[in-house]
Amino acid sequence: MYIEKSRFESIEHLEHNIHLIKVYSPSIARSAKPGQFCNIKVSDTDFPLLRRPFSICNVEGEHIFFMFDIHGEGTLLLATKKAGDELDILGPLGNGFDSNGDYQTAVIVAGGLGAAPFPFLTKRLPADKNIYSLVGGRSLHQVIKWGLKNIHVSTDDGSEGFKGTIVELFKTKIDELDGKKIRVFGCGPNPMLKALQELSIENNFDCQISVECAMACGFGICQGCPIENADGGGYSLVCKDGPVFDAKKVKL
Repeated sequence: MYIEKSRFESIEHLEHNIHLIKVYSPSIARSAKPGQFCNIKVSDTDFPLLRRPFSICNVEGEHIFFMFDIHGEGTLLLATKKAGDELDILGPLGNGFDSNGDYQTAVIVAGGLGAAPFPFLTKRLPADKNIYSLVGGRSLHQVIKWGLKNIHVSTDDGSEGFKGTIVELFKTKIDELDGKKIRVFGCGPNPMLKALQELSIENNFDCQISVECAMACGFGICQGCPIENADGGGYSLVCKDGPVFDAKKVKL
């Protein structure tokens, strides 16, 4: 874990309200793993803000990419940064995806901005694994395809691809995946993750989910991001023990 004064390089508008920033942060980039996140301090002077957690979207050399939507003062400020501006970044934090092991096909299930950690995972998956990306949103404007492969789309309103939720789309693909040893990687809103969790348990799929949660400190000191363990044995912390969990081991 590092606290790094990082250089803002560029910002790209992807979809509707979705932005992608590129940051020069060599120490964090060298040690980052797919599924981990960083806590970014967006301002030292404009107004007091806690650090904000952002999934590591991708890494290229000594550069990190973060994907976000504008939903408050902090992300609005981040979207107005200019090349050469400095960002105070803490990371990499948390436990990421485990992409090693005995499986043939990686099934990525991404709801909305839950697509953020998957370009990095897609890049780092072992070369012998097939990739099957299921990407969903309320409408075509919330569907994020950047950095993904073999994409199948669902939208709640039917404006692109399958009409329905991303987990409903997954159900239609189960027969197509029959006979393949799969590992599911999911990220998105908690209702989506709960539906994916139930489907995976029902079908005995190996499933890892990245849980979305407000995380103030990012490394377990504030105790502000508990998640209940499925075995009834207390709680884990999303920031320290996650954000990626075995879907069978937590309650959503």
